[in-house]
Amino acid sequence: MILRRRAAAYGVCRDTGGRVLLTRGSDLAAFPGVWSLPGGGIDHGEHPDDTIVREFAEETGLSVRIVAVRAATADLTLLPDDSVEHTDRILYEVEATGGDLRDELDGTTDLAAWVAPADVAGLPMLPFTAEVLGAGRGAPVVPRPEVEFQRPPGPVQRFGAYALATDPDGRVLLTRIAEGYPGGGRWHLPGGGTDFGETPEEALARELVEETSQRGRVVDLLGVSHRYDPAALGPEGVPLDWHVIRVFYEVRLDEPTPAAVTEAAGGSTSEAAWFAPGELSGLPLTELSREALARKG
Repeated sequence: MILRRRAAAYGVCRDTGGRVLLTRGSDLAAFPGVWSLPGGGIDHGEHPDDTIVREFAEETGLSVRIVAVRAATADLTLLPDDSVEHTDRILYEVEATGGDLRDELDGTTDLAAWVAPADVAGLPMLPFTAEVLGAGRGAPVVPRPEVEFQRPPGPVQRFGAYALATDPDGRVLLTRIAEGYPGGGRWHLPGGGTDFGETPEEALARELVEETSQRGRVVDLLGVSHRYDPAALGPEGVPLDWHVIRVFYEVRLDEPTPAAVTEAAGGSTSEAAWFAPGELSGLPLTELSREALARKG
C-alpha cells in the first residue's frame, strides 16, 4: 500500500450577501468535478499564511486578507490509485480585498464561483469542505493503515502540534530540546509531529504524555507558525533541508504533576519543567515559545 502525506491550507471566504467562494476540481485533480474551498498544498519553506494568499490568487484571481485561523484538522483519503493520503489542513477565515473573479487555467481547478447557502448542499463536495460548511456529509471512514509511513528521500516537511500549557498557578510547562537536534539546548513548547492518520489534537495529547507526563485540555487554537532551515542537521549530522509547519494551542492542566520526560531515550526532548512567569525571561527560548507567550500576553 502506498502512503502519502501533505500539508495544505484552505480558506472560507464569503461576500456581503453570505455566499461562499468555492472551486471545482479539474481533470487534473484527484476528484474531477468535485467542489472544494479554495486552497492547496503548502510549498516547501512556505508559511501557511502565504499559501492561502497564493492559492486564492491562483485559483480565483482574488486578493485576500486573513481574518482568523479557524481550525487545524487532518484526514485520510483513499485516492483513485488506491493509495492513502494523510492531509494536515489549516483552515482560515479570509476576506476578499481586490482582484476580479476568474477561473484557473491549466490547474487542478477549472471553475471558481460564489455559491448561495441554499445551493451548497446540492453540490458534490470534498468531505472536509462539506463538514466545514455544515452540509451534513461526514468524511468516509478510511482505516488507519497498519503499515508504517516511510518518509520519501529529499527535503523534510513536517507538521506538528504544540501547547502553551499552564496550570492553575499560572506556571508554564516547557521542554528542552536535546543537543544534536535543531534548536538543541533551547526551551520549547511541548509537542511534536503528527503521526500518519493522527489529528493535531490527538498528536498533542500523545506528545504531552511522552514529553512531560501531563494530561491537559485544549482551550483554544492560538496560531500558526513555521520554521524553514535548509541547513539544519539531524542527530546523525545529516542535512535535513528542514521545514516544520506548526499549530499551537492554549492548553490548561487542571491537575499538574511533576514534569518528567517519558519517551524513549534518544528522543528529541532532554528535559521538561514548570516555570513561574517571572522565570521565563532568563531562559533560552525557541522562537515558537516566544511567539506563543507574546500571543497569549
